[in-house]
Amino acid sequence: MRKATFAFLSLMLVIVLSACGAKANNNGAAPDSEGQGQSNELKKVTVQMDGAAVPYYAPMYVAKEQGFFKEEGLDVDFVYADAASIVKNVAAGNVQFGFPNADSVITAKAQDIPVKVVHTTYQHGLGATIFKKDKGISSPQDLKGKTIAVTSFGSPNYIQLQVMLEKNGMSTKDVNTKIVGTGAIVNALVNDQVDAITFSMLRTVELRNSGVEVDEIRSDEFLPSFGNVVITSDSFLESDKDTVIGFNKALNKSLDYIINGDVNAVVDMAIKKYAPTAEGKQEITAKIFNDVFIPYLWQSELTEKEGFGAADMDRWQSAIDTQRQFEIISKDIKADELVVTNLK
Repeated sequence: MRKATFAFLSLMLVIVLSACGAKANNNGAAPDSEGQGQSNELKKVTVQMDGAAVPYYAPMYVAKEQGFFKEEGLDVDFVYADAASIVKNVAAGNVQFGFPNADSVITAKAQDIPVKVVHTTYQHGLGATIFKKDKGISSPQDLKGKTIAVTSFGSPNYIQLQVMLEKNGMSTKDVNTKIVGTGAIVNALVNDQVDAITFSMLRTVELRNSGVEVDEIRSDEFLPSFGNVVITSDSFLESDKDTVIGFNKALNKSLDYIINGDVNAVVDMAIKKYAPTAEGKQEITAKIFNDVFIPYLWQSELTEKEGFGAADMDRWQSAIDTQRQFEIISKDIKADELVVTNLK
């Protein structure tokens, strides 16, 4: 009787232990062919992007939709904020990555906010002075005596205007500078309330597409700058460098996918899944991709040699030094203190 009872209890113990083992395998690592555990968990990270969801952030969206982030072991969430908040959130560790305008990152570095640029996504800035062709403007010198609108005297576009004028023997005293809000500045140009606007070159494409004959002088001809760039905190880069490398690899795959693929399909996806406020603007958005983002913002002579996101350190230093010259920042910064190159 005792032997039978012991045998029954032993059998029950084996069954319970087997069940526990099976449960562990179902909730944890899946066994491989040799019975070893192999984790399939993705690392959760967040990237905070400048402004609001727009189709121009398609490289991020494609990296998620096409599984490029997943291939690098990442599960990426997208959130949005203004550039100054992004830099602070990245530095504080509230988010792992940021995608703000480069000007705000330079300003933050001058304030000793511990962030690094790890991917120079936009090789050039978006700034341009835009004007109607019937205004008699074909060069910076022709702006003398003209009324030029900017969104504020603290905006990067105003700095670009100052630099352009200075490099052509003028100053803001030689023009009539007018402050017009972001939502009204393009209409001010269309309705001849001003002669020119220093704003985003994307508006040039939009205006031409709507039948307004305009031309532009790109700010990068006089002030090297950058648009959106990927940043992370000093501490995250040091503690989790592999994740940063993986994020960059996924983003590069996405850029290649868009540039060598179907732009119309990418734009349609970005609008339908992430930026529905742009619904109905697929055609002009695709044109902006083809005219501006692909040939000018995402690619350069440097990216042809070194790959997407490569950093031109001379241009970075020039952008920093100009902010110092115009007292936007209060101390000198070396580009290599802010921008990471050869991240491997």
